[in-house]
Amino acid sequence: MVNEGDDAPDFTAPMAHPDGDIEEVALSDLIDDGPAVLAFFPGAFTSVCTGEMVTFRDRLDNITEAGADLYGISIDTPFALDEFADVNQLNFPLISDSNKELIDAYDVEMDFEGLGLTGVAKRAVFVVDESGTVTYAWVSDDPGVEPDYDEVEAAAADA
Repeated sequence: MVNEGDDAPDFTAPMAHPDGDIEEVALSDLIDDGPAVLAFFPGAFTSVCTGEMVTFRDRLDNITEAGADLYGISIDTPFALDEFADVNQLNFPLISDSNKELIDAYDVEMDFEGLGLTGVAKRAVFVVDESGTVTYAWVSDDPGVEPDYDEVEAAAADA
């Protein structure tokens, strides 16, 4: 698992912007202007994931005022993420890990036993500073548990 103090695994993946544009982005692009908060979630249009992303939407000013940018990440396609963002009026980009390279690199892959659903993201949050170092790492083995948003905001301010 990726821990605090580790170099953040680099990646290139498609990203859906709030304005509907989809482009390829690398981690180095995301941390070019300051820290990045990477919020992994199991799947778009599910109840807990929607609640988490909407909470991040409503608290985004606290993260951006700390000088960080927020990115949601799931295995959904960029087109599904674009629709998810539109329906929920999300004001931050969503990164598609449909090839499951990010969940593998960050070691946050889980299966929903009994449903036959394998290889989705655990609910996890990483803060990566401008040098590419992970300054905060939170991972839950329980997909029903949301992050401590105050803690994430504090970590973004400290990065």
